[in-house]
Amino acid sequence: MTTYYYVAASQRFLLEEEPLDEVLTERARHYQSQEKEVDFWLIKQPAFLTAPELAAVKAKCPQPAAAVVSTDKTFITWLKLRLEYVATGEFEAPSASIPDALASVEVTA
Repeated sequence: MTTYYYVAASQRFLLEEEPLDEVLTERARHYQSQEKEVDFWLIKQPAFLTAPELAAVKAKCPQPAAAVVSTDKTFITWLKLRLEYVATGEFEAPSASIPDALASVEVTA
């Protein structure tokens, strides 16, 4: 099992109000220059928020949600300080309630 750390907020906040794309692009560029494997992902409608143990986080997070998930706790802490108005936490996967850490929930109309 792997421990994943996250920042979660509304998609509007993360994708429109904050320059998150710039931050993640720069981070990926830095990793490439260091020959380090990328250990963070942007997920729209993250399925991990549907896990019973994360119900309180989902309830506080405006929908539709988005999250940056990473195995690097320091990076998520840095993002939290930079973005400010986000929920943070951690979870382990794969597990019974979170089989895929990076899955999205399908939205039906």
